[in-house]
Amino acid sequence: MNLNEVELKMKERIDYLKEELSNIRAGRANPQILNKITVEYYGVPSPLNQVASISVPEPRQILIAPWDRNLLGEISKAISKADIGINPINDGASIRLIFPELNEARRKELAKEVNKLGEEAKVQIRNLRRDAIDGVKKEQKELNTSEDEVRSLEEQIQKITDKQVEAVSLVVSEKEKEIMEI
Repeated sequence: MNLNEVELKMKERIDYLKEELSNIRAGRANPQILNKITVEYYGVPSPLNQVASISVPEPRQILIAPWDRNLLGEISKAISKADIGINPINDGASIRLIFPELNEARRKELAKEVNKLGEEAKVQIRNLRRDAIDGVKKEQKELNTSEDEVRSLEEQIQKITDKQVEAVSLVVSEKEKEIMEI
């Protein structure tokens, strides 16, 4: 059983969690919510960030300036179709996305969603731990290794798991803080 492989799989789960959390709109302009939006450009679906400049001129505003002005309509349609909860404002040269203030009920709802995603990540990390420990026990039977070696590996796997679960808690608490303080 390779401990580095187990730790890498757990870190991949945390990276996925961070990506999911970046898509949660917290009242502050975050260009990452546009990452999954594609625009038809000369017949080829292209990511928005490859056909336009995306900037955050104000804390609650995203400015999208396409390199080809003919794309303004396509970009507006793509953003509307993506259903991110913000209506694009086309001023003829660029597109602005203005994020509304969050009310208290919506903040609490978003915090619950963040916690739910965090708990799912913790469960998946614990499942990886269980699989790793099962693999160690299987190897013990096949290779006839000592119980002390198995116990040592199990302890190392548990330490890695605890560290990764703590990292998930930190990521979740940072996102909650971001949501609640805006």
